[in-house]
Amino acid sequence: MLQISDLTYRIAGRLLIAKATVTLPGKAKTGLVGRNGAGKSTLFKLITGDLSSETGFVQIPKRARIGQVAQEAPGNEISLIDTVLAADTERAQLLSEAETETDPHRIADIHMRLADIDAHSAEARAGAILSGLGFDAEAQQRPCSAFSGGWRMRVALAAVLFAEPDLLLLDEPTNYLDLEGTLWLENYLARYPHQVLLISHDRDLLNKAVDSIVHLEGGKLTYYSGGYDSFDRQRREAMILQEKAKEKQDAQRKHMQAFVDRFRYKASKARQAQARLKMLEKMEPIAALTEESSRPIHFPNPEGRLSPPIIKMEQVSTGYDGKAILKNITLNIDTDDRIALLGANGNGKSTFAKLISDRLASMGGEMVKSSKLKIAFFAQHQLDELRPAENAVDHVRLLMPDAPEAKVRARVARFGLPTDRMDTPAKDLSGGEKARLLLGLATFHGPHLLILDEPTNHLDIDAREALVLALNAFEGAVVLISHDRHLVEACADRLWLVANGGVAPYDGDMEDYKRLILQGPEARKKPTQDAEAPKENAQEKRKEAAQKRSQLKPLQQKIKAAEKEMARLQEKIEKLDEALADPAFFQTDPDRAAKFAKERAYCEKKLVKTEEEWLELSAEFEEAS
Repeated sequence: MLQISDLTYRIAGRLLIAKATVTLPGKAKTGLVGRNGAGKSTLFKLITGDLSSETGFVQIPKRARIGQVAQEAPGNEISLIDTVLAADTERAQLLSEAETETDPHRIADIHMRLADIDAHSAEARAGAILSGLGFDAEAQQRPCSAFSGGWRMRVALAAVLFAEPDLLLLDEPTNYLDLEGTLWLENYLARYPHQVLLISHDRDLLNKAVDSIVHLEGGKLTYYSGGYDSFDRQRREAMILQEKAKEKQDAQRKHMQAFVDRFRYKASKARQAQARLKMLEKMEPIAALTEESSRPIHFPNPEGRLSPPIIKMEQVSTGYDGKAILKNITLNIDTDDRIALLGANGNGKSTFAKLISDRLASMGGEMVKSSKLKIAFFAQHQLDELRPAENAVDHVRLLMPDAPEAKVRARVARFGLPTDRMDTPAKDLSGGEKARLLLGLATFHGPHLLILDEPTNHLDIDAREALVLALNAFEGAVVLISHDRHLVEACADRLWLVANGGVAPYDGDMEDYKRLILQGPEARKKPTQDAEAPKENAQEKRKEAAQKRSQLKPLQQKIKAAEKEMARLQEKIEKLDEALADPAFFQTDPDRAAKFAKERAYCEKKLVKTEEEWLELSAEFEEAS
């Protein structure tokens, strides 16, 4: 059992956690959610004792072992398998002691304990974990120094999973995993025998791997049973109930205050007025729950429709330094395709993305592209290409050199960056803000094909939902590489498997692919057509998805028209206010001033009505999407 009581913590004078209290039952698997910057990682440090709280305490059972992924991945000459085995310190210590111990009784105790902790199957268990995270038998024998930082972080994750601590703390464990590793981890955590506390923005992981959610908001911790979808529903219901209770209390307070104001100085009613005044003082105001919605993301649609296919490949090969990584690719990409690339890291997904985006040349075969084709490419490593000292407005101004300042800032706003962050240097933006800026810059000119390579690593759950809506509203083609299963299922209507040196359509759905992954590496080596999956008519599926997007288009046009009308009315009201603010206007031209005042009232009324229509249309579009 993990118990957090009355916990308070400040950082740089800002109250981050305020008298937070929650109790998690033993062996519970809990997702810790909250907006970026809410204090989730700080709470982990308070639990482990790396930070000291101002008030309150964290209580866990005595002798309970806490485990979390090491901040620095191993980079030594020790093999992967030995690195993972060493994470079980008790086993390592017992084996070392057994080699030197001479007392027969102690030797017997050692071997009994080794049997109790199943030490003899340790190598097989460690190998299975490494395999699930993408390391084959050959890779497991190689030293840690032979791998890049991202792969070493997988080794660090494998080590803490192998150690099986009583309380497992995981902070965004999927950031260094591909979709295959994420699916394996989801299944592993669901069967983990001890308590888990998990920070993640992966909606599917929070639905499949945990049985409860703790929400960190406003410095407080609130417990919800069930996965993320259950939490989302319960929170929305609580918001509705609390809003109704607040409205009722506000009405009561207003009524009581009116009585006090009217009768407090009248002798016959003074006692009653005083009683109501005391009731008002004792009445604890009900705070309104605010919905944590993310700013929308907009992708400009391509100008003009190209004839399909926009890319045609016949027996194409590509690779590096004269060595082919992918061979014999024969595929087409059409104008409205929504394609997700499946396959383990290292199989060539990013290589394929570079090939179709002209970042890598073909080494054989024929690839034909539409002459007017515009391609936008987004990859996480491009975050480092932003100019650190320049802000978002500076970046966009280079693309709009002759545009007035207001238009440049309006374009930045469409990226989803708030006004108060537009002038912040890129180096000081959060990871999510940098991702929004880079997405906006990449798609600035309305591409026909949008290629996204792991776009969600720095986005929270609400921002990921905003990305889903933006992709579904986008009228061009999309090729997506992502470990976020929810994003893949919500946006893609075609799956292509990159494996065994090739790229081919995958006829199953994500559930079929998950079963294939959990069967192990050998099953993944089978040809694509041998995968056990119900055969669906891919053409029909694409047609249905295209029809859905076309049905949403009129709704999207109505939303854009409402947005333009609101902007027009707001601009007109501002101009009228500027004129009416001059007192001399009413003296020099009273008739015109009265006309302006009447026109302002009309515009205000029309603006309110248009805003209501826009809200209804937006809700309808979100539900349909």
